[in-house]
Amino acid sequence: MKTTIDKVHEHVGEEVTLGGWLANKRSSGKIAFLQLRDGTGFIQGVVVKAEVNEETFELAKRITQESSLYVTGTIVKDERSPLGYEMHVKKLELIHEAVDYPITPKNHGTEFLMDHRHLWLRSRKQHALMKIRNEVIRATYEFFNEQGFIKVDPPILTGASAEGTTELFHTKYFDEDAYLSQSGQLYMEAAAMAFGKVFSFGPTFRAEKSKTRRHLIEFWMIEPEMAFMDHEDSLELQEQYVSYIVQSVLKNCQIELKTLDRDTSKLENVQAPFPRITYDDAIKLLHEKGFDDIEWGEDFGAPHETAIAESFDKPVFITHYPAKIKAFYMKPDPDRPEVVLCADLIAPEGYGEIIGGSQRIDDLELMEKRYEEHHLHGPAYEWYLELRKYGSVPHSGFGLGLERTVAWIAGIEHVREAIPFPRLLNRLYP
Repeated sequence: MKTTIDKVHEHVGEEVTLGGWLANKRSSGKIAFLQLRDGTGFIQGVVVKAEVNEETFELAKRITQESSLYVTGTIVKDERSPLGYEMHVKKLELIHEAVDYPITPKNHGTEFLMDHRHLWLRSRKQHALMKIRNEVIRATYEFFNEQGFIKVDPPILTGASAEGTTELFHTKYFDEDAYLSQSGQLYMEAAAMAFGKVFSFGPTFRAEKSKTRRHLIEFWMIEPEMAFMDHEDSLELQEQYVSYIVQSVLKNCQIELKTLDRDTSKLENVQAPFPRITYDDAIKLLHEKGFDDIEWGEDFGAPHETAIAESFDKPVFITHYPAKIKAFYMKPDPDRPEVVLCADLIAPEGYGEIIGGSQRIDDLELMEKRYEEHHLHGPAYEWYLELRKYGSVPHSGFGLGLERTVAWIAGIEHVREAIPFPRLLNRLYP
């Protein structure tokens, strides 16, 4: 009977066949221990010389790392194993022998590993990271489907900037100028006017020449947009969503979190509601912590966000930023127009902003004024203005950066390991 490693718990005491690869091995005279992987997980196969024929044992001793094979044996419980099970091997069938596999069990430099990213993904820690990423994605769909959202896919090629910035990748769209999307938000607002509650999940691109551990050139975003929801409603949805995905990873990725040596006690505390602090109070807090150089009206950098987060044991919302440092579409606070109804959600442990969101301007006259202030002219922006002409309603939305969120949940140092094939300032290969 063929099965997979993630299903071996269903076959205790039974003889089964796995198709997989040899991740590592060790042997001691009359016994060989094969570390096997098949894409669904890792399991140890034990080959005892006295229990197999001579050909099988010789193959077990000489088989090379990352060779592919079929392995037949009996599944038994083993509490010492991270999986809880191992296989007592009866038969080995070599499919393909790998020769001189470049990523050996010794330590390798980051650039070497990134050059071999297509192979590095096979390792235990990288495998664990991709499983956690997949769980965040699965839980995202589950959460928004349960909340009555519809998934809408915005275009990747656009005729204008979503946020009025110049950090765009330019291309030619036949006879027109076009750009790789830096956000699907504007299109999601149009979708929200049609369907009420929508979300998108797709790649976004920022031509930002940054080399920090928090930045990628190409990354994936989850962008919900909600009609008839104000700023406060949006904050409540955000904290429910983040709590949901964290708890889903804790529930379904225990083996992967252990593989990464993640301190899960810090994740167990991630339950709504989250603390909130205004931009004004954040400035005061930073001054108390010795950041005397930051002044009101300036945006926060990574050290500032980390210092603020250290004062809380959960993700923290920073709300009501100055209008002049935020996007043109954010709704001003009616009681204080120099700040906007927005929030950034800052993750604990130095991972920085994982969500940016706001209530959107729904007033046509004010949006026209913003167009003038930001020099947003031409047909590329006309359709967005029309959303305020035909049945405008209060609405809000936010965007969560998948890779930063995965990096935080997994407890890794750099976002480059939170995506299968990272695109960085100095890397377009493989």
